[in-house]
Amino acid sequence: MLIIETKLFQIQRDIVVEYIAKDKKSAAIRFVKELKKQVNNLTNFPYKYRVSYYHNDKNTRDMIFKGYTIIYRISQEKQLIEILEIFNKNTPVNHEA
Repeated sequence: MLIIETKLFQIQRDIVVEYIAKDKKSAAIRFVKELKKQVNNLTNFPYKYRVSYYHNDKNTRDMIFKGYTIIYRISQEKQLIEILEIFNKNTPVNHEA
């Protein structure tokens, strides 16, 4: 399966990383590396995480990672996983970006 990131996800991820880096740059770097690893593991078990709380679609899932929700959609027909959003209700990330 191919993994693609939406522009919205990329913007939100960058905001999250900048927010973490304000406190500790090394933590932000580690966050990016670990997030990338988690996302890449979706190709092995795309249905591992819960059906999305935010979308009414069994192929849209919520992966919880270090307190952040990563929403992704699975398309078996296209052999594609689309990473849609990342947000945390407790940090100043505009998930409407």
